Amino acid sequence: MATIKDVAKKAGVAVSTASYALNGIEKVSAATVEKVLRAAEELNYQKNGFASDLKRTKTNTIALILSDMSGPYYSELIKGVQEVTASNGFDLIACSSVGGEKSTASKFLREKRVDGAIVLAQNISTEVIKASARKDFPIVVLDRSVDHPFVIHVEVNNRQGGYEATEYLINKGHQSVGYVSGPRNSHDNEERFQGYLTALKEHGLTYQSRLKISGDFTREGGYRATKMLVAQQDLPDAIFYANDEMAIGGLQAFTEKKVSIPEDVSVIGFDDIQLSEYVNPPLTTVKQPKYEAGALAVHLIFQMLAGEKVEQTYNLPTEFVERQSVILNKK
Repeated sequence: MATIKDVAKKAGVAVSTASYALNGIEKVSAATVEKVLRAAEELNYQKNGFASDLKRTKTNTIALILSDMSGPYYSELIKGVQEVTASNGFDLIACSSVGGEKSTASKFLREKRVDGAIVLAQNISTEVIKASARKDFPIVVLDRSVDHPFVIHVEVNNRQGGYEATEYLINKGHQSVGYVSGPRNSHDNEERFQGYLTALKEHGLTYQSRLKISGDFTREGGYRATKMLVAQQDLPDAIFYANDEMAIGGLQAFTEKKVSIPEDVSVIGFDDIQLSEYVNPPLTTVKQPKYEAGALAVHLIFQMLAGEKVEQTYNLPTEFVERQSVILNKK
């Protein structure tokens, strides 16, 4: 079994430097951390969180690592993970990845403090995930694809959902469609955006960069992005918000600016959070199977812990939900 000395030698650094990099201590550069993690992965070096030289024991615990635990999107996801975890006699630890590589969540991965992990956190790097995963420590990622035999990818078909949302607006006669974007490093956001672009192209519409505004997946971000669109004084016929939270923030901004929805601008969201059917007007959106994604993710972990063969990628379909925030454009 490889030791930390072997890792340090392969990476060409001192043992202390390797230790700092593996433990997320902020004394080495990002380039050095990447080099050490790559060496650890190539040597299959594994560090135990409780005692590095002791044989790892089972904890009967699964970790769910989320970039944000406050949003309404996460409640159904957590419920799906929690119910399947409990039915298998395991405990669940849900933790935030705030702090990135130096967070407690990152330590759960690097030090194997649980028996498996589900990750939906863009600030936990793919390098850390690949360096942590092993046969007796499987990881399921919900926000990216990772090329590793013990990392499984469960994804909602965001691209198809983004395409259907945009095509729906176009079929309603809207010739200019804005896009309020999530974070730049979000895999889900990029997939939804690519679906949006494909729909525009297939219907002969030109993409306008001025109509793409970042809203960072928050209600406040959607509010600010919408105010920026209004300030341009040439609103699009319709706006596709990359999630419902931003759309709800957008509805508030439009109300303040005396812009009527859907009479002046049609609006569509993504996620189908519980609040989306109670806003005014009720929000047309794309529903994604949040509970099912969480339940499947933890079910796959139990299959891998049992030594059973699973696929590397699972893709779950979205469902279009038609409400009252979009009307036929008769201009």
